[in-house]
Amino acid sequence: MEEKRMERKTLVALLSINAFMFFLELVLGLIAESTGLLADSLDMLADAFVYGVSLYAVGKAVAKKASAARISGYLQILLGVGVLFEVLRRLFFGSEPQSTLIVVVGIVALLANIVCLGLISKHRSGGVHMRASWIFSVNDVLANLGVILSGALVAILGSRYPDLLIGMIISALVVRGGIQIVREAREAEKSVQDR
Repeated sequence: MEEKRMERKTLVALLSINAFMFFLELVLGLIAESTGLLADSLDMLADAFVYGVSLYAVGKAVAKKASAARISGYLQILLGVGVLFEVLRRLFFGSEPQSTLIVVVGIVALLANIVCLGLISKHRSGGVHMRASWIFSVNDVLANLGVILSGALVAILGSRYPDLLIGMIISALVVRGGIQIVREAREAEKSVQDR
């Protein structure tokens, strides 16, 4: 019972942090004309959904946890593909990313995700829904480092291509994480059926 309460508390904190960072990165990503920040904001939204679904799954049967993880995985794949289309749109129609804003927001997002990673690390060996949350948090830290690097390269090179490239890479990470979660959820569902 105590473990479920701690999982819930952790997931509420993760959901709150990611929802706040989604709005912050979305607004500042639009202002900065940054596909990297927009991609990361949608990744934060996907994470918020995952944490919400995981929150629902706490204390439920393994089959419900796996089903919740599978849904969140499909959502992440869908959002990753959506970000890829935004990268392509900006590639063809242009953008002028603002490097300083990209770096500053990237650092704030990195700090938020390091906090999330610390919170979820205590539960990463839990059910599939908690492992899904761990996967999202690890991917987020990597994405934030990429956003910060792209902002620096935009300033150094005077080019928008580093921002477009990181947007594409984050899209791929989002899709890969979604596929990994769907795969783990299917394995969990299969193990329940085999019993």
